[in-house]
Amino acid sequence: MKKILIAVAALLVGTATYAQKFAFVDMDYILNKMPQYTDAQKQLDKIAEGWQKEVEAKMKEVDDMYKQFQAEQVLMTDAMKQQKMKDIETKEKDVKQFQKDKFGPTGELFTKRQELIKPIQDKIYNEIQKYCSAKGLDFIFDRSSGPTMLYASDRYNKSDDILSALGIAQKGN
Repeated sequence: MKKILIAVAALLVGTATYAQKFAFVDMDYILNKMPQYTDAQKQLDKIAEGWQKEVEAKMKEVDDMYKQFQAEQVLMTDAMKQQKMKDIETKEKDVKQFQKDKFGPTGELFTKRQELIKPIQDKIYNEIQKYCSAKGLDFIFDRSSGPTMLYASDRYNKSDDILSALGIAQKGN
């Protein structure tokens, strides 16, 4: 909390000696008003749902293999038990690898998200830069990115201006 107060005090002192112009936008608000973004998000959700169903089906196979093993283990030799457990463990590792390949930090879903969402974000950021240059703004903050702003008057909210510049009509918010 002290760091925040020090940062706010430093900002106030800095603005007292040099009047800087600033505004903020709400990126979540802007993105959710963009049809391209909502379409991309729906596409990503559909892909993720399909892969999640695959993971669940594969995990059910592992669970079924284990239940079958438990039911039949009394009839198995030690070597057969070890082989069956090894098969189950291998299958489970394969499922976890599949899950990581699809949903991990470098997985296909992340890559697809970058492919679909990054161009939209770049378009917004470019429009924000043009807007700042045209309006002579020194800073623009993103209100949606967490507690980086303790208070902001709506008169500084330029989200609708950015949406208008992107050609997205507003319907009474």
